[in-house]
Formats: sequence, C-alpha cells, structure tokens
Amino acid sequence: MTIQDHRPRVAAERRERMRLRLFASALSLAAEKGPAATSIDDVISHAGVARGTFYKYFVSPEAMVQELAIALANELIRMAEPVVQTVSDPAERVCAGMRIISRVAGLHPAIGGFLVRLSWSDPVVQGLLLDYVRRDLAEGLRIGRFSEMPLALAVNIVAGSVLGATQCMLQPGCEPDFPERSAAAALRALGVDGRTAQRISTRPLAPVDPLHDGLVLASLGLEPDEPEDAPQASPPAASRAAKRSVRT
Repeated sequence: MTIQDHRPRVAAERRERMRLRLFASALSLAAEKGPAATSIDDVISHAGVARGTFYKYFVSPEAMVQELAIALANELIRMAEPVVQTVSDPAERVCAGMRIISRVAGLHPAIGGFLVRLSWSDPVVQGLLLDYVRRDLAEGLRIGRFSEMPLALAVNIVAGSVLGATQCMLQPGCEPDFPERSAAAALRALGVDGRTAQRISTRPLAPVDPLHDGLVLASLGLEPDEPEDAPQASPPAASRAAKRSVRT
C-alpha cells in the first residue's frame, strides 16, 4: 500500500496561514495609520514574528499593501458574487453589491478602515473592485435601465456612495440602514425612479458567508483551522462556531 506524504501540503497550508497572519496585522495597522504609514517594524511587532519571516513573503511594505489590497478585493468579490448573480436586473445587481460591500466593511472595522484609506484611484481598486461594478453599470446603460451618462460618471456615483456608506458605518450612531439608504440614493442618481429604488434597496439579501481562509475572519483574529494531520491541536469548538456565525 502506498503511503501518501502529506508534508508538502501541510507546509503549504502553514505558509498560507502565516501569510494571512501578516495580512491581518497589516490590515489592522493600515486601517488605523493608513497604508503609506505602515512599516515593516509595525507589522512584525503586531504579528509577533521576526523580520526574516516578513521577507519570506513580501519584498517591501509597499508590495505587501498592494498584495493585501488585491487579496481583499478578490475576497469581497467572491463573497458578493453568489448573491449578486441570483438576479438578472443590472440595477438590482449594482444595489446588492453596494449593500454587501458597505455592510461587510462596516461590520469589520479593519476592512472598512483600510478601504476608506485606500484611494479609489489605486490601480487595485480601479482594476478589480470598480471593474466588477463597471460590468453591471455598462449593461444597465446599454439596455436603458439607467439614464444616459458616461460610464465613468456612473462608476463615480456608485464608488462615492459605497465609500460614504462605509465611512458612516464605522462611526458611532450611524443609522443601521444607511447602506440601504445610500444604495437607493445612488440608484436614483443613476436614473432609477424613487419608488423602484426604494423597493430594490430594501429587498432582503441572502446571507453572505465569510471565506473560511479569508481576511474577514482573520481580521477578527480567527485563523483557519490546522489540517487534521498537522501536529498542532485544532482550535477549540468555540472558535469554529464563531467562524460559522459571522454574517453580514
């Protein structure tokens, strides 16, 4: 009988957990201080690792922030896409995406703070998050769902609304339905009539689950479980329950 060697897989999973740990530290620090002010010393001190460990994963703080932004953008898209794609109306898709991202960012201050401090002109934001929005905005403009306007203007309406909703959600006293109000206002600005915008923006959304190995859980200090054949003990049941209970 052939005995499978699990060591390469286990080693790869441990490397990915360390990368996620560094990302989580950088996310927390960048949300507080801004991406440009986040140093290597800050990250390794927060993560409790040696400088050499940092350089095993990133060549510089700037490279780390860039990779973090890409990872976070991809994660938000992966979380939102299953819900967004359940509807065919581009206005509903745009609205659902806005509400999901605003709520995730508002419920997880490290993520919200990072997005607020990351410039919308950042190539990662332009190339991933806003390209994701452009798809549905372009479709809505093509079929006349939205008023005639330049696509860039439509993108700015949505981006500004999401950023404003995220900023509000991070502040004490923000109305709990602010993402819905902001999304409705954006739809009206895009040319959707007020009654329809209100109906779309308050329609119940399916639960959005965080990725098991993603930054949302990592920002809460919940790292992925050790593989079953790893020497370390698995996290307690309470931690696993907490991971399952996180909802937007």
